[in-house]
Amino acid sequence: MLKIWSMKQQQQKDEQAASGGVRKKKVTAAQLRVQKDLSELSLGSTMKTDFPDPDNILHFILTISPDEGMYKSGVFTFTFNISQSFPHEPPKVKCVQKIYHPNIDLEGNVCLNILREDWKPVLNLNAVIVGLQFLFLEPNASDPLNKEAAEDLARDREGFKRNVRSSMAGGGVRGVTYDRVLK
Repeated sequence: MLKIWSMKQQQQKDEQAASGGVRKKKVTAAQLRVQKDLSELSLGSTMKTDFPDPDNILHFILTISPDEGMYKSGVFTFTFNISQSFPHEPPKVKCVQKIYHPNIDLEGNVCLNILREDWKPVLNLNAVIVGLQFLFLEPNASDPLNKEAAEDLARDREGFKRNVRSSMAGGGVRGVTYDRVLK
């Protein structure tokens, strides 16, 4: 047994010497799963991903530009931070801009059930991205993070639409000034 171990060590030294002393990084299970999920993504023309650090696929940016619904013509940026426990833990997703939305609070936290209690390891990044896209098509007033926006949506849909337009242009709603997100 000892002889096999010393042979393995010698083989590693030889491989390292042959590669100029450069060690290969080990790929984690989370990285493999994210790589698989990303390769299976089918992003339409309204979405794109960006990797600020090409060597780190566990941290990336998703941009959504809805082409229909109340949030049409907006550009919304989300950061994805994925832990080494993925897919057993959901990704951490935050909206970069301060926007007026019942399911996104002023700090950028996103209320999407599959990012919390309904997460299961069989879900993938595509499910999360589709969920985010759906939030812009059909905001959900019954499960809010921004209670004021949810109340407006539930009480007066047309007023809510006006508030969305105003906030997307960088205006204020109920004393809060929002980031300009229009194209």
